[in-house]
Amino acid sequence: MTPAIPARLVAPEPGWTETADVVVIGSGIAGLTAALRLHGQVGRILVVTKDVLDAGSTQWAQGGIAAALGPGDTPAQHERDTLVAGAGACDREAVRVLVTEGPAAVHELISWGAVFDHTDGALSLTREGGHHRDRIAHAGGDATGAEIQRALIAAVEQAPEIEVIQHALAVDLLTDADGAVAGVTVHVLGEGQVDGVGQLRCRAVVLASGGLGQVFSQSTNPAVATGDGMALALRAGATLRDLEFVQFHPTVMWLGAHSRGQQPLISEAVRGEGAFLVDDQGRRVMEGVHPLADLAPRDVVAKAITRRMNQTGKPHLWLDARHLGADFWARRFPTILATAREHGVDPVTEPIPVAPAQHYASGGVATDLWGRAGVPGLYATGEVACSGVHGANRLASNSLLEGLVFSRRIAEVLPGELRDWTEPAPDRRPAGLVPGTVRRPLQQTMTAEVGVLRSAEGMKSAVADLEALASERSTEPGPDAWETSNLLTVSRALTEAAALRQETRGSHWREDHPERDDDRWAGHVDVVLRDGELVPSFHPSPATDGGPA
Repeated sequence: MTPAIPARLVAPEPGWTETADVVVIGSGIAGLTAALRLHGQVGRILVVTKDVLDAGSTQWAQGGIAAALGPGDTPAQHERDTLVAGAGACDREAVRVLVTEGPAAVHELISWGAVFDHTDGALSLTREGGHHRDRIAHAGGDATGAEIQRALIAAVEQAPEIEVIQHALAVDLLTDADGAVAGVTVHVLGEGQVDGVGQLRCRAVVLASGGLGQVFSQSTNPAVATGDGMALALRAGATLRDLEFVQFHPTVMWLGAHSRGQQPLISEAVRGEGAFLVDDQGRRVMEGVHPLADLAPRDVVAKAITRRMNQTGKPHLWLDARHLGADFWARRFPTILATAREHGVDPVTEPIPVAPAQHYASGGVATDLWGRAGVPGLYATGEVACSGVHGANRLASNSLLEGLVFSRRIAEVLPGELRDWTEPAPDRRPAGLVPGTVRRPLQQTMTAEVGVLRSAEGMKSAVADLEALASERSTEPGPDAWETSNLLTVSRALTEAAALRQETRGSHWREDHPERDDDRWAGHVDVVLRDGELVPSFHPSPATDGGPA
């Protein structure tokens, strides 16, 4: 009998082999930082990216990168804001690592060539939701991610030991007789250096493959964000942690009821500069909801928007930034301005229609403070990982910083932990695959039942739908089927975690359990794959300081 969740994906036997000391899967800020920091410490490094080098989520980051860089700001203040936003689910020591090592990591990024905006010779810093200080460094106004990606790619091109394979989808880890990493199978499309399925033999793998945005019908994530790294790690024996904490960005441009895929993000920085949310009657949405009003943490704003939409029966609200003026818009938010105008809205003269959409996965592959992912030789960093810094709700602009800091920490320990070369063991685990045709109904189910609003009844319905989709087996391996199978695996794990946590906390909103419950639910929900079944479990830990659910 084929298991509901395959232990490996159906794929052709590898037809070619490459070797490297370390394979880095992903080419955003986390992956390229890891490669650059490992450069010179290990031998050959291969960076594998599913599309081209700049196609991941880093490229789309608008707001900036948070760190205690300004006058009067301190890591301790940044820590407090992060813990409050995380709603009692952060790992305090991980947060301390993030905020104390963050400033040096940003300065290193600058030394690699990243050019941030300055005012009168000083680094320009702004504020976003949940921050009590101006600590967001940005580039090109609202093109921070694009500038960081440009600088990192330029630095990698100057590092001879780092080689890149583009258009390559990682399929499954290869492990030896002891369960340790011995390589990874990849499928390289015709545009790449080699064609078809092959194996990259290596001594360590760094997962930096990004998030799971395409689980949902609407997301700010690019098309490549199909949860591949999380599913691959789960199949290899790693643990997925806190998957229920999926952040829905409150202000994503509403393109219509039938719009699908990647949606235009209207950065939180726009509200940081004074924009505010109103409903169809022009009534302010966030007044009286939270002391920070429109700059409240994202989960608070997303819930308030959803509640007002439910009350009014309208499919979206409005973000009013007309008072900022044409010159300010052109200087501070040129990318957002151009994107909005492409979709027929001029923010200078009219409010922007917005609604929440999936934005960020705070959970992922469980790691320790050095990025170790529980499988010997496997490390994870960035959005694919759960380092513990985000808790139940990521603080704005902490994601780029997390990728920097924890990739640097991986590079501190990995060279000393490299295992001897070993042979991959024969893989007799049962394989499975679903066709790409189940992707759309999967996304519809997850959006309707495991999105912003959740309940036991809805998630029970989601499990039934997902099980039915899992029964539609495919014998034709390929990128669409592999990605869709990964989406199904991650969707099931997310739903199991969300069903187990019977409370509302941060970005996890249970209509049937509307209150936060630190007595029962302070801790992490872990999911492992065992004999084809996903097994969720709760692990208590003391609640960190956090604001209300």
